[in-house]
Amino acid sequence: MTAPAKPPRPRHWLITRIASAIRNNFFAGVVVIAPLGLTVWLIWTAVGWVDGFVMPFVPRYWHPDAMINRWLGNPRGSPEWIDVNIRGVGVVVFLIFTVLIGWMAKGLIGRSLLRAGEEILGRVPVVRSVYNAVKQIAETLISNSEVKFEKACLVQFPRKDCWTIAFITAPAKGELRERLSDGEDDPWVCLFRPNTPNATTGYLFFVRRSEIIELDMTLEDAAKLVISAGLVYPGEMPRGTLRNGEGV
Repeated sequence: MTAPAKPPRPRHWLITRIASAIRNNFFAGVVVIAPLGLTVWLIWTAVGWVDGFVMPFVPRYWHPDAMINRWLGNPRGSPEWIDVNIRGVGVVVFLIFTVLIGWMAKGLIGRSLLRAGEEILGRVPVVRSVYNAVKQIAETLISNSEVKFEKACLVQFPRKDCWTIAFITAPAKGELRERLSDGEDDPWVCLFRPNTPNATTGYLFFVRRSEIIELDMTLEDAAKLVISAGLVYPGEMPRGTLRNGEGV
C-alpha cells in the first residue's frame, strides 16, 4: 500500500510578495518602454528608408564619408580611410530638393515645364491613370485648403443597434446631394468609418444627419479610441448631450 502524496509546500509570503512586485514593475516598465521604443524604431527605420532611396542619387563626392576623409586628407582606398554612416543626410537632401522643386513650380518657367510634363504623361494610358490618382491624393492631403473632419460621431454599422465610431467629412454635394435628396429637410452627410487598428483604411458612407449621434470628444480622442480598439478611452461626455442634443 503506497503512502499518500504529500501536499505541496506553500510558498513563503516574502517570496510571493517579491515575485508579485517584480511582475508588476516589469509590466509597468513595458508600458513606459514600448511606446517610446516603438516610436524611436519607426523614426529610425523611416529615416533609414529615405536615406537608402535618396543617397544613391547623390554624387559620391558629396557623401558624408567622402567629405570627412577629404577634409582629413585620407585618400580613398588607403588604410586611413574612415567609413562614416550618418543617418538622416538623405532626409535633409530630400527636404532641400523638395523645397527647391516647389519654389521652381511656382514660377512661370516651372509652371510651363510642369504643364508640358503633365501633357506628356497624359498621353501614356497606364501612367496617366496612376499620375492623376497620386496627384489628386497629394493635392487633397497637402494643399493649403486641406479638408479636415468636422466631428466624430456614432453611426449604426454593420446592422441596426450596433454602433461604431465614424468621422463627419462634409455635407453631401453635387450630384450625390441631388440624387439622394427626397424633399425632406434632413441633410445627407459624408462619413468615414475607419478600421481598427489601421485607421487609414475604412468605409465611406452617405447617411442622413438625423441617423448619427454627434460626439463631444475631440477628433484626436476618437482616433485614439479606434486605434487602441477601445483600450484608450477619453473622458466621460457631459451629461445632457447624449443623443442629438437630447437631455438625460
